[in-house]
Amino acid sequence: MSSRMRFAKASILVAAFLSFLLSVYLWFNGSESQGIFVGIWVPSILSFGALIFAGSSKNE
Repeated sequence: MSSRMRFAKASILVAAFLSFLLSVYLWFNGSESQGIFVGIWVPSILSFGALIFAGSSKNE
């Protein structure tokens, strides 16, 4: 696996984790609806990453 691919995968996971942390922060600081909205980003980010890497594995 190339270092560029590793960096891309790590970036997707970090983005999803930061979105999760932000949603938890918002939820527990009184912005429940905003926390739920940001929490919905987590599966969206991971799905986007899966889509990107599924397409890139066909090219190899």
